[in-house]
Amino acid sequence: MTDGFDFSPGAQVPLSGSAGQTAATYALASAAYRDAKVETILDANNEWHESTVSTGRPWAKIFRPNLGEAFSLAVRDRMLGANRKALIQSFGTEPQVVVEHCLAAHRIRRERDNWLSAVTVLCGVLFLPGMLVWLLVFQIRASVAKRDDKRASALGTALLFGVGALAVIFLIRMPFTGFWAWYARASVVMPVVGWLWAKQICERTAKDLRDRWESMLAGGGLGAKIPEAVPGSPGETSAERLRQALARLGAEQQSNSVFYAGPKGILGMGTRWGSWQLAEDLVPREKDKEIHPFRSWDVIKAIHDQLGMLVRGPLNTGGFPTPSIRHWIVSPIGEKAKEVSRPKGTDVDAYQIKTHAIQEICNKQQFGGGERHYLGVQWTLWDGQLIITMLITVTVLHETLRIEVTGHALGPVNALFTTKPSAPTKKVQKQVRFWETREVKLPLVDTDEVVRLSVRAPFTWYPPLLNWLGGSLTLPEPFGLRHAWADQPWRHRFMADDALRAATPVLRVVHAAAIRVLEENGVDTEKFGTRSAFLSTQVQDVSPRKADVYDA
Repeated sequence: MTDGFDFSPGAQVPLSGSAGQTAATYALASAAYRDAKVETILDANNEWHESTVSTGRPWAKIFRPNLGEAFSLAVRDRMLGANRKALIQSFGTEPQVVVEHCLAAHRIRRERDNWLSAVTVLCGVLFLPGMLVWLLVFQIRASVAKRDDKRASALGTALLFGVGALAVIFLIRMPFTGFWAWYARASVVMPVVGWLWAKQICERTAKDLRDRWESMLAGGGLGAKIPEAVPGSPGETSAERLRQALARLGAEQQSNSVFYAGPKGILGMGTRWGSWQLAEDLVPREKDKEIHPFRSWDVIKAIHDQLGMLVRGPLNTGGFPTPSIRHWIVSPIGEKAKEVSRPKGTDVDAYQIKTHAIQEICNKQQFGGGERHYLGVQWTLWDGQLIITMLITVTVLHETLRIEVTGHALGPVNALFTTKPSAPTKKVQKQVRFWETREVKLPLVDTDEVVRLSVRAPFTWYPPLLNWLGGSLTLPEPFGLRHAWADQPWRHRFMADDALRAATPVLRVVHAAAIRVLEENGVDTEKFGTRSAFLSTQVQDVSPRKADVYDA
């Protein structure tokens, strides 16, 4: 492979479990089964990352996709494409599960479209004059019905009934005789028969998709079925490519390389909301002796070991769940960058930067250009809806040692992805008590939707043409499933509390571990201790702010 990823069994990176990450994962996966308008995805855009929807040809609105169709295709092509760009990690989710559900939803729709294509050919294309007339009527009706004026909507319905009445008269008083008379009758009737047949197919599929949508938000009871990803024989190259693409996606999710995009923060981890710095001179504890030589990695290693004790405490109060403690290599990119490039070479194995390279960056790349090292402690909370990350970096310049702790928070996925399906209804006046109204249930698939799906079905075999006709969904770049549609956690009181409460114990553990290393190496820690006490007091009154926005 061009990215150097080895698909042999020994090179596979084990995927993390899905425990504690189901809500955000299944909320995003549910979008593949939704039947709302594709423009509703624009409501999920956040401050830094925006999806866009292309409108296609103005005269071909009947080919427009709905949300589930556009989302599943866009995510599949972006995350599994042969020439895809690097992805941003989706902390708190399992992107492979989301992609699998996109594939499963596409497979369900493909089976429906196969049936609809057969119906369109048998009942439409073979009787093309009648189908074109009916399509013209439906197109005019759809254009009229979109107007806000209720009289226009009624006019569109009246137009449909009027054409139906003319069709009946045409059948009774046929101006032709012989073969063309029967063909004309069939051209009027067969598109209607095809519509009734197509309606049953569409309603059956719509019910299946909605059941899966509801199941996703209830905990993911229905699994994704993608038999095309399991090679049945050594010669099935397409299935093998899909399997490798899914494996590559899982391996990239475990990469220890992240990207800092200015005011957007670290992509996938959220913006930096707080920063605390301890910086003092390295002075020998005894005047006649020198400091024992040590490196930044020695301090980081001690902090790493001490952070593992965060789950312990003197009281049995629940406390911290077990965090993920990892070494991260952070690469800077432009705020408006549209793609990222992951490190390559002998120091990288399956998207993982090797330990010796991490140590070298930690000890040497502390000033000027290049990548930087951070030690991160990360919690996945609220069933994957809140990601709290505290990053620690240690630098030594001249005689000054600086320990910086920064807080990052990624909030819940947008509420658009957590809305459950509701049966379509409308209010009508009661026949007797006409001043009162009642709700009546509508079919899952209305007349216009059956026509749209039937017309689109034959074109689904060539998506580029369908996208050109009806438009498509463009995902925000650099793309990652989790951060693209994440809201700020500060509107949720308990999520905000969790993020703020994590700062104080992490800061104190970091300072205690660092000061212990300094004392072991003969450094006078009096000033470090005084500064640490000051920061401990300051962090108790912590409040979130946009620390990545430098208001100079």
